[in-house]
Amino acid sequence: MQETSVPDPAIEFRNVSLSFEDKPALTDVSFRLERDEMIFLTGAAGSGKSVLLHLAMGLIKPDEGQIFVEGREINNLDESDLLAVRGGSMGMVFQEDSLFTSMSVYDNVAYRLEEHGWDEATIDKSVLEVLRFVGLEGEEEKFPDELSGGMKRRVEIARALIGWPSIMLIDEATMGLDPIVALQVLELIVRARDLNNVSSLYVTKKLYEIPYLATYRAAKNKSGDIEVKEASKDNLPQTRVMVLDSGRFVFSGSVDEFQQSDSPAIKHLVGFDTHNHEADPYFPDPWDKHRKPKEEIL
Repeated sequence: MQETSVPDPAIEFRNVSLSFEDKPALTDVSFRLERDEMIFLTGAAGSGKSVLLHLAMGLIKPDEGQIFVEGREINNLDESDLLAVRGGSMGMVFQEDSLFTSMSVYDNVAYRLEEHGWDEATIDKSVLEVLRFVGLEGEEEKFPDELSGGMKRRVEIARALIGWPSIMLIDEATMGLDPIVALQVLELIVRARDLNNVSSLYVTKKLYEIPYLATYRAAKNKSGDIEVKEASKDNLPQTRVMVLDSGRFVFSGSVDEFQQSDSPAIKHLVGFDTHNHEADPYFPDPWDKHRKPKEEIL
């Protein structure tokens, strides 16, 4: 019988450690992000979440250990080879506002493809396609200071999605956004994940986002329109929760196991969230300009 080759994981860390000025940021971290998997990476501020993403992108190098992207070790790649890996495989949504303020929406989104030498016609087609995907068609010539906070975040997601990379690294994508705009962003992430078979690391301290991302799926209906709906139990997305505490993983398991855990680190995280989310708005279609809160719809 012919053996079926198992694909390399999207990302793999093997015993990775990193310190800044002798202060450990990550210590002996090992994990695998499998193909088509979404890992929710959470932990208190300063636990190492953003550092881990920057290591995965090759923006910084570990002191010890190995990092692989789709089977290729990136630790010792030169800058041009790293750029090729990022340009071909990875997109990142940063926590902070990272748009070029002197460039239009179109140029911000096109930047990564231009950097990697794509031809003008292909870039134009790709930019228009991804702006349509994030609901910003017709906004190409605007500049960042003309956009709302939610629109800026959608441009950043478009820039990360341009060329449809197989891996997405997302660092607190809804930080500072109001609930309605945050829901739009979460829906975009679900759409990108499910329609393009994206493997993703999703960093968040907003624990109430995790059940939504773990139970909703996107698919095209018979008319070709994209719908995001709660998934059946036999069609849930492949997800996992991992918790960092002082640069070490202290939990790795399913969303259900995470929600039922008695881990002190997880209880500490839950304690930060004192808001009653039962009153948060929910909209079947967060893009509907005439939307009303759930209690008014019923």
